[in-house]
Amino acid sequence: MGEISREAAIAALAWQQELGADEAIGAEPVDRFALAEAPKAAPAQPGAAPVSARIAEDPVEVATAAAEAAGSLEDLREAMGRFEHCELRHGARSLVFADGQPRARVMIIGEAPGRDEDMQGKPFVGRAGALLDRMLAAIGMGRDAPDAEKAVYITNVLPWRPPQNRDPKPDEIAMLMPFLRAHVALADPEIILAMGNISCQALLGKRGITRLRGGWTECLGRPCLPMFHPAYLLRNPGAKREAWADLLSLSARLDGAG
Repeated sequence: MGEISREAAIAALAWQQELGADEAIGAEPVDRFALAEAPKAAPAQPGAAPVSARIAEDPVEVATAAAEAAGSLEDLREAMGRFEHCELRHGARSLVFADGQPRARVMIIGEAPGRDEDMQGKPFVGRAGALLDRMLAAIGMGRDAPDAEKAVYITNVLPWRPPQNRDPKPDEIAMLMPFLRAHVALADPEIILAMGNISCQALLGKRGITRLRGGWTECLGRPCLPMFHPAYLLRNPGAKREAWADLLSLSARLDGAG
């Protein structure tokens, strides 16, 4: 095989980074066929369940028990970090838990971390996050506002980035929903903003954000407003008019006029 061009090498490297391959495993290749025997399994960590036991467990039941035992947001984050049943954790760099003011009146629930979120460990960063911050600032709100009345609290349906930013699978959403329900209960927001199709699917059991957006409904026992995800608005700038109308509706609701 001849030498590849510099441009082709850069493109191949960028493709591997997008897949999550961000470091070399070893300096020299390993001939697995020449190995005399398969390596022995590493000893189990103290307190860890055997692999066979983890396979037999129902991930939703395990997540439910762990989430219900969490008495604080810190406990919940630790419980999610110990949850072994979601394969997404093995390909993600970070557990993306939350950002903003935990006691804010408004809780924004997005879909899943993207590349920027995975690298920084925070939800809604990068271009989509910057747009969200501008949207909130337009109605006098923000994730960094010291006043809980003007602050927001932000999380996602999934805490780990799916490979290549694919949509979460139904079983992934199902096993992580107990943590999201506990997250909402512990943060105790007055209003939930469900941003994007995946959020609406998880919280409302419905898809079709262009039809759902702007219509007040209820999820997890609280008023809920479906809205376009900022990433969608970046791809479809014409939808910003509807997003502005939704922000005004949120502001009116918070002021007691909605």
